[in-house]
Amino acid sequence: MDENKMHLINKIFNNKTIRTVWNKEEEKYYISVVDIVGEVSGSDRPRKYWSDLKNNLIKDGFEVSGKIGQLKLKAQDGKYRMTDVTDIEGMFRIIESIPSKNAEPIKQWLARLGKERINETFDPSIALQRAIDLYRTKGYDEEWIAKRIKSLQERKKLTDVWKENGIDSNIEYAILTNEIYKEWSGMTAKEYKQYKGLRKENLRDNMDNIELILTDLSEEATKRIASKQKPSGLNANIKVARMGGHAAKVARDDIEKNLGETVVTKENKLNYKYLEERDLLEKKKRLKR
Repeated sequence: MDENKMHLINKIFNNKTIRTVWNKEEEKYYISVVDIVGEVSGSDRPRKYWSDLKNNLIKDGFEVSGKIGQLKLKAQDGKYRMTDVTDIEGMFRIIESIPSKNAEPIKQWLARLGKERINETFDPSIALQRAIDLYRTKGYDEEWIAKRIKSLQERKKLTDVWKENGIDSNIEYAILTNEIYKEWSGMTAKEYKQYKGLRKENLRDNMDNIELILTDLSEEATKRIASKQKPSGLNANIKVARMGGHAAKVARDDIEKNLGETVVTKENKLNYKYLEERDLLEKKKRLKR
């Protein structure tokens, strides 16, 4: 499966997270098999249960290779591992193979999940409201959420302008985005994420209000200059991207001069460290004793 076409959209069942991704090209959900199997079977070793069940399904003629794929998903320890996933139809087939009183609630949950997407096709505001509600449950304040939703709209307008100017690949979009970031923050998007201690988490979702405003300013300036000058090709658009980034750099310098501190921070919304990082810190503390 092409992970570039996937969006992580975790779902909640009985107060437990079911790792779920949305394939924007196929327009369907893919769900972690072991998460569902664990809930249906009630096993305290869901991975072992699923391994045995998968072998039995293969013996019974179930086309595992055609129905089951793998995606790198985050486990409870914070590490990313290749995980078996399948679509809603495939999940129903797996559930039918598990003798359990918990099967019916899960089936109803999956049916609602499928219906949810159909409803969103007719009324896109449902998806937007779901995104807002998810940000709220993660502790984002209303002001931040409003800025974030608006930034999604403005980002699409920027990529539309780039497309008009001959930019038509995700790699080129990434190159231009990095030029904008480097100009005002001094870091590429990847370096910025590393600075904040992020891995696959969304960078903008872990910015504070000022960082988000500066990012929006840099892209808005880039969009307007590109619309006015109409640069053609990657190199010409890189120059304009740097101009847009510079506008935010001027604003950042002025803010920091008056604040007396940097506005590009290591703070993020995770409020935890990855397991191996925590263990390393504890090890260093023990060595100092």
